[in-house]
Amino acid sequence: MKLIAQIKLRPTADQSAALVATMRRANAACDWLSVKASETKTFRQFALHKVVYREARDAFADLSSQMIVRCIAKVADAYKLDRETLRKFRPLGSIAYDSRILSWSGGTVSLWTLGGRERISFVCGEHQRALLVYDRGETDLVLRGGNFYLFVSVDVPDTEEKKTIGWLGVDVGVVNIATTSDGENFSGTHLNNLRRRAHRLRQKLQRKGTKSAKRLLRKRRASETRFSAHVNHEISKQIVAAAERTSRGIAIENLDGIRARIRARRPQRRVLHSWAFADLQAKIAYKAKRVGIPICYVDPRNTSRECRVCGHIEKANRKTRDNFVCLACGHTADADVNAARVIASRADVDRPYADNVEVVVSHGVDLQSSSL
Repeated sequence: MKLIAQIKLRPTADQSAALVATMRRANAACDWLSVKASETKTFRQFALHKVVYREARDAFADLSSQMIVRCIAKVADAYKLDRETLRKFRPLGSIAYDSRILSWSGGTVSLWTLGGRERISFVCGEHQRALLVYDRGETDLVLRGGNFYLFVSVDVPDTEEKKTIGWLGVDVGVVNIATTSDGENFSGTHLNNLRRRAHRLRQKLQRKGTKSAKRLLRKRRASETRFSAHVNHEISKQIVAAAERTSRGIAIENLDGIRARIRARRPQRRVLHSWAFADLQAKIAYKAKRVGIPICYVDPRNTSRECRVCGHIEKANRKTRDNFVCLACGHTADADVNAARVIASRADVDRPYADNVEVVVSHGVDLQSSSL
């Protein structure tokens, strides 16, 4: 499993200048390579390497051969989604390092720069330091908020998938960010209020249009991103802990392409698109994988309209946003909890746990046959 460890560099003033100069020169090379790729219609990394490498080495003789290779890879990645638009790169955009131009030693890291190798100290949290003991792959150097960071790709060994006795369904939404089939709600009321206030402030700053307003907009955007990531981390941690504690897998909806499929009026679009549901699900998935909890992705269609008891599907089953009343059997429940239980039941069908269960006896109770 690939994870990213983030560490903060602590360069001296001279080292900072060397890093900035290296980033500017490498991104200038990326712009030059991008033009060549567009002119020759060569976008795959190895094919582009054959076409431009020698010419790039002559044009950017101050860059090491391996830095040229990493720049070619960066340009090829940029063209993967769209080959029609000429790709341009920010002068201080991130640049990639590999083991040939970066090495580690205790609390320092040695980086290649235009002025030669620089040995720079770094700091990180205990969680990040624990990740650094695993095999390290490509590393990105990032300049953000005046500070330099390294984003290190590490290969963490997969944990053997555990035996489970059922599924914990998780329904995601706007009013409640997440709801589990156990009936636990992670309310989004406070978060949505903060987002509405941030949206109003963003509109005011955009209308103002001054340099200071744009600077504040960038600052607030970064703050909102960090805030949503923190909340998603907290929610995903609690969900995975609940599944691990009860020896269950986690069932979530497959929301690939959901933004293209939904139909909503313009005032609703901002609300529907404001929360990073994919980020939340990704955090649940990788945290679960680290502790050996299986994940099952189910079809999201009609999960909010289907009755958990009799399976009847009808739009009118959902009387209000919060209340579910089945018109066929009369079953009533909290709408989000019912949806989460439907998700859990679909996982039972998609990945039956009867063949993947270890009978666990605790105080004389057979957990395999106990109801969920």
